[in-house]
Amino acid sequence: MNHLQRYLVEEFVEDYQEGQITRRQALRLIAGITGMAAASQILAACGQPASQPSTGATATSAPAAGGVPNSVPEDDPAIVAERITFPGADAELMGYLARPASDSPAPVVLVCHENRGLTPHIEDVTRRVAKAGYVGLAVDLLSREGGTAQITDTDSIPGLLSGAPPERHVQDFQSGLTFLQGQPYALADRAGMVGFCFGGGVTWLVAAGTPELRAAVPFYGPPVAVEQVPNINAAVLAILAERDERINSQLPPVAEAMQANGKTFRQIVYPGVDHAFHNDTGPRYNAEQAQAAWAETLAWFEQYL
Repeated sequence: MNHLQRYLVEEFVEDYQEGQITRRQALRLIAGITGMAAASQILAACGQPASQPSTGATATSAPAAGGVPNSVPEDDPAIVAERITFPGADAELMGYLARPASDSPAPVVLVCHENRGLTPHIEDVTRRVAKAGYVGLAVDLLSREGGTAQITDTDSIPGLLSGAPPERHVQDFQSGLTFLQGQPYALADRAGMVGFCFGGGVTWLVAAGTPELRAAVPFYGPPVAVEQVPNINAAVLAILAERDERINSQLPPVAEAMQANGKTFRQIVYPGVDHAFHNDTGPRYNAEQAQAAWAETLAWFEQYL
């Protein structure tokens, strides 16, 4: 398994043990990555979950109108938002673009989705980026599979995403940046990136593989290997959750390497919350801390973009 596959298997095991998903759901999700025999063995070693899954644990719907701090509706007059296609290295790619309605060109913020693909929640996050004055582009990393919206078996999505070479994801975001370099509304030489969970891991990878990236904010995503740290030019702000020990434990050697290599790095651990606390369609959402983390994200972009 590559490190993104391993990360997702561990995540689904943790969700099962905490009662966020049923055994059947966990089995399907893990089997999409490892195969059924290995998935059965992995769950057999886990024992019984602490509790039964809570209602709505796998929600991926759009946030309730007006009920989420920072949420931006599609018809907000301050922005222009649309679904687009653009050239990739080996295929036409899909994405969601949101930008300020003003004619003045703006810096770019790439947005990477979680392990459920390009959902309405991530589209909303991209509009939040535009509302803050940036050109936001969320790339659908399932473009070659027809796009997230066309995949009816949503439990297959994590396996499709993690089964693709991580380098493909990096290239797709680089293609998105190349596309924006040709647009009059984008200052693509001032580019940053934000990603969540799986997308946080991709954000680390893009930072290590894209020298022109100036700023990166991975939300509780698996970091790159220490050996890749010297390749990072972006100022990195790692957003972490106090209860997310699985991710938190991976950061110390990377933080040390960032410092040793003279990189700009900061991490913020938000108290009392768990992995995915920023996702307002999920069971671990915490409005107060999500709003605080988003404010820090925008402050980081303001400083480095």
